Amino acid sequence: MPRFGVLGPLTIESPPGRRTTPRGDHQRALLAVLLLNANSSVPVDALVETLWPDTPPKSYSSNLHTYVSRLRARFEGLEIERDPHGYRLVVEPADLDLLSFREAAAAGKAAARAGDPAAAAGHYRRALAEWRGPVLSGLHVPRLDADIARLESERLAAFEDCVDAELSDGRHGELTGELQAMITEHPLRERLAAQLMIALHRAGRQADSLAVHRDLRATLVEELGVEPGAEVRRVHAAVLRGEDPVPSAKVAPVFPICQLPPDIADLAGRESEIAKLSALLGEATGVPVAVITGEPGAGKSTLAVTTAHRLRRSFPDGQLFVPLAGASDPRELADVLGDLLRALGVTGPAIPDDVEARAAVYRGRLADRRVLVVLDDAASPEQVRALLPGTPGSAVLITSRQRLSGLAGADRLHLAPLSGAEAVTLLARLAGPDRVGAERADAERIAKACGNLPLALRIAGSRLAMRPGLPLGKLAGKLEDEVSRLDELQVSDLQVRGSIALSYQALSPAARRAFRLIGRCRTLDLPAWAVSTLIDDEGADEAIDELVEASLLEATGLDPTGEQRFRVHDLVRVFATELGRALETHAERVATVAKVSDAALCLADTAARRLPRTVPMPLSDHDVPAQPLADELVERLLRDPGTWFSVERANLVAAVSSLCAVGWRRKALRILERLSAYLYLHSHYTDMRTAYETLRDAAREAGDRHIVVVAEANLAVLLHVRGEYELAAEGYRECSKELAELGDISAQAWVETNLARCLVGLGRAGESLHAATQARELSTVDESGAYARQAESAALHRLGKISEALEIDRRSLAHARERGDERQLGVALQGLSWSLMLDGRPEEALATIEESVRVLRRTTAKSALAKSLRTQGAILAGAGRRDDAVKAYENARRLAGALEERPRELSCTRAIAASWIGDGHADRAIPVLRQCLDEFRAMGGKPATTLTLHVLRRAYEAVGETKAAEAAGEEAKRLGVPHDANASTLVRLLLSLTEPAPA
Repeated sequence: MPRFGVLGPLTIESPPGRRTTPRGDHQRALLAVLLLNANSSVPVDALVETLWPDTPPKSYSSNLHTYVSRLRARFEGLEIERDPHGYRLVVEPADLDLLSFREAAAAGKAAARAGDPAAAAGHYRRALAEWRGPVLSGLHVPRLDADIARLESERLAAFEDCVDAELSDGRHGELTGELQAMITEHPLRERLAAQLMIALHRAGRQADSLAVHRDLRATLVEELGVEPGAEVRRVHAAVLRGEDPVPSAKVAPVFPICQLPPDIADLAGRESEIAKLSALLGEATGVPVAVITGEPGAGKSTLAVTTAHRLRRSFPDGQLFVPLAGASDPRELADVLGDLLRALGVTGPAIPDDVEARAAVYRGRLADRRVLVVLDDAASPEQVRALLPGTPGSAVLITSRQRLSGLAGADRLHLAPLSGAEAVTLLARLAGPDRVGAERADAERIAKACGNLPLALRIAGSRLAMRPGLPLGKLAGKLEDEVSRLDELQVSDLQVRGSIALSYQALSPAARRAFRLIGRCRTLDLPAWAVSTLIDDEGADEAIDELVEASLLEATGLDPTGEQRFRVHDLVRVFATELGRALETHAERVATVAKVSDAALCLADTAARRLPRTVPMPLSDHDVPAQPLADELVERLLRDPGTWFSVERANLVAAVSSLCAVGWRRKALRILERLSAYLYLHSHYTDMRTAYETLRDAAREAGDRHIVVVAEANLAVLLHVRGEYELAAEGYRECSKELAELGDISAQAWVETNLARCLVGLGRAGESLHAATQARELSTVDESGAYARQAESAALHRLGKISEALEIDRRSLAHARERGDERQLGVALQGLSWSLMLDGRPEEALATIEESVRVLRRTTAKSALAKSLRTQGAILAGAGRRDDAVKAYENARRLAGALEERPRELSCTRAIAASWIGDGHADRAIPVLRQCLDEFRAMGGKPATTLTLHVLRRAYEAVGETKAAEAAGEEAKRLGVPHDANASTLVRLLLSLTEPAPA
């Protein structure tokens, strides 16, 4: 059965990965309407109206039957049924992206209702990943406009539900950029605005959060004449008060009763955990048993006590609290049962000597009662089995550092550290809200150094409370020093080191060794391949299982590559590192870390070579070791190289810093070169900048001139892509000179090509051509030569040498077709299409750019696709297809904005504003064009500035501002270059959009 796609261009993919489409507009329209109504009958009348919206032919019935038959014949396995009312296409959810989207979205709603925001977010993200663009883009069927609009609404609602889930899961830091992009598309969407306000506020950006409200209110008042709704007003008020905008559940007052210790007055967070435990323990059947597990200091006992107090009314016969001392000196079961029986009124000779008899009397005392039994710090399943009530009505809540995997029928809750906001809240409750509020940034540093672990935070907060004059920044500085961190985290009888040591001492010798080895890796989120490489022992699996059972290592599930992931808390890792330094030699520690970093480098190398190469810098083959991992494991991990990079992205960025810290700069560079293949492809420019700046600074301090220059060259690329042309060109020139002196001709060729492209943006075509020619002559590999030829073509356009550019582009296209690389092919087609347009061959240009867009849509090269869509918009404008041109520009702008490619986003905005002039809205276009003009001037983009002035002149003329129009025209004339064929053609095409559309 083929897999169909309607959430984007209409696609039909047959195994193994072969894509086909129906022939003819009628067949495509028929398939589209059947797919949008999959598994439902579509009346014949509706199908006829779809295929012949004006007047159907007399033979429409037989024609319709023929089209259905042809579809069945063309796509093997396609099941289209005829019923008395019409036709129904039968398809499984997995075989149609629309059904897969709805199924995943429904799963997200169910998970959200069940109180599992992390799972809900995962389902929603899977649903949203089905969308490849606007519904049925490229296929215009008027009958389907309402259906398409409804689907877009579904998509937006799913995105908003996803954001709610991720906000509930504490993932606000990842959402701000995505929400800002969505609000740009939907400026009147109040739910999106409220979500962005919450995310910004939680990220500590209160001013930005309030600015979102201000902009929304201004837009609503101006365009609709209404004020924001109740939800937005509520969030706004909470932000102004400095409170979390998400309302917390109201908690009934609780008082200590029976054997429970006093409730904790300064508890922060844990509401979702309490709700889950309350639901588990409140089950009406049997004797529910819930086990709270977690690393030392996670607050298991605190959570158990608080939950028990919350459940007092549900267990009116009492709450028993039993300390079992499992982590230090586990209590004898006979002593525990003796204490319980005395608490239940059994005294003296009535208490049997035999343990089993005591357990029987204990169960008898609890029979038919509603009692909550809290067993704190259990050592093993054997220690708790005899303490479980025997009749329904009662419940048991257990805390343990062990998972108690042998305790059948128990529900487990793993207790993670607090969120960042919860950690600061706890610190404020201990040290004082005014003090913490005045030094918020330092409070966040303290929380981070404590790993958001409640025990560590309580110690830090108590130290601050004991010393009112101690600046928070001073304590934060001490805690950020790993060597002394655990020394600082002790006060009175509380200490983090001692708490972790209890768990460590209970391990077997093999698990202790594994624990110390894991401490050598600074990464907190570890894949199984890294853990196994660190331990490098036949008994590794058993040691890992023991560490997981002891809550010193957390198994967090499978990642998208199918690899098990593990998490180790930062303070636990610091303790393990301390042990390693004390018990093992420096040489042993270095050898272990080298093996893991070698494996990471080899995986990154293989993954990078399987991705389309878009980052405009070379990939060095030097210093890459042999792969230490098994071939079968490597193939499984890298089945989808982009997925592997997305999973390991944060770890690899952190590895660059760690390797620089120990002096392994060359290995850090090799990893970063390969990681950049993924980061640049997906426009993760911030990670690139951070990593290259770290590498540059480390190399500069060590006097490693070559690495400094390579890092600077990559940082110049990031300046270039964001439109900072002058700074980028200056950086390229300096790096090229340095690389020539160092003899690195390969890197110099790439840098000269980048310089050539930058100079084109600055309007210096002659210098650009010189740099591109020099780059081509220096190039030693096909890839850099092809990149240089593209730069040559762009420079020749500006110099009016179109025939020479055409020749270069044709050779580039032939070369790309030979190589079979779809990204290179799409880029080459784009270059040729524009040369054809400049050569006065618009029909060929249009066919070529449409092929480029089709090819690039099949790749992950979003930046190249944005460029081709922009070119398509210009060529369509020249063909008089105004609406299609604007749509192409809008799609290009959306992509460029998501990729943070500001120059391209601005050029698309300029074209769209030009169309507004043609629509009679020049007054709306003028402020937008002025903004574009200001930004292009700031970038130093002379050609872009000139083009914008031409469009602005037309806008001023349309509103009758004659003097402003004359001034813009004069400036454009002064800046213009007469022989620049590129500029003159673009001016003509852009100005065609300013003309009114034909009636």
